[in-house]
Amino acid sequence: MIAPAHVPVLAQEAVAALAIQPDGVYVDATFGRGGHSRLILAQLSASGRLIALDRDPDAIRSGTDLQDSRLTLVQRTFSGLGAVLGELGLPRVNGILLDIGVSSPQLDDATRGFSFRFDAPLDMRMDPGSGLSAADWLATAAEGEISEVIRSYGEERFAKSIARAIVAARQVEAIRTTGQLARLIAATIKWHEPGQHPATRSFQAIRIYINRELEELSAVLPQCVDALLPAGRLAVISFHSLEDRIVKRFMRDEALGEQAPRRLPIPAAMLKPGRLRLVGRAQHASDAELASNPRARSAVLRVAERMDETT
Repeated sequence: MIAPAHVPVLAQEAVAALAIQPDGVYVDATFGRGGHSRLILAQLSASGRLIALDRDPDAIRSGTDLQDSRLTLVQRTFSGLGAVLGELGLPRVNGILLDIGVSSPQLDDATRGFSFRFDAPLDMRMDPGSGLSAADWLATAAEGEISEVIRSYGEERFAKSIARAIVAARQVEAIRTTGQLARLIAATIKWHEPGQHPATRSFQAIRIYINRELEELSAVLPQCVDALLPAGRLAVISFHSLEDRIVKRFMRDEALGEQAPRRLPIPAAMLKPGRLRLVGRAQHASDAELASNPRARSAVLRVAERMDETT
């Protein structure tokens, strides 16, 4: 096998959390550059199988170097996971791994327009062939919409000022590059967190919105539970508080099961039991990993196991 281009965050921990059975069927729903997939394949027998998804065509192309008959690569968004498994005749699997958010290769490729570190076309689409680019959206979106996106997805306190500045600037010249947007935001914000670029939160917010990342995450989580065999594991790595909040609440609610409305004496036997069991506590990157990869500092791994349907 060819060595991966980069090592994903919490790689060993995430794959260990899947409790891999050598003959099992697993899903790596965020192939990236294949780091997790290689670790999973290393633990599978000749009869094991791995389905890997990614919406980014660059990620899928990179996977062509990984020649393995046990691997099936599919270009698809999270929300298509259930459909992919159905198409492959695999309604139930032994484990699913989700690694949420933008990858290092995407951030480090100037042409993709994800980072303010480069002056490049303002794209930000994980699949450049689908949907509006960030530049096209900023060219037409109303000021209130821009403000709401930056406030909600970036938790940026100066969202209104930034949106106002964007709308004013585009009347003079179209905002087509990451450099233009980053300079505009830096000139608008009078205070920002030490060590953080003024445009960090806004870039993050626009990227999340353009790619519908939170909607995709919310759509895939129920599909994951439906697809898991009893004792099958779901492992999710998130990098942002909004993502982690969705994952934490979903796993908690699925573990609790259906709850009776307050003050209504409904017998427990009439309520749907929980479908998941939480496995351990949230895991974070070790000091050693943080020293070698500062991008791991916000990573959170949560794990849950599918309950036996007879209980």
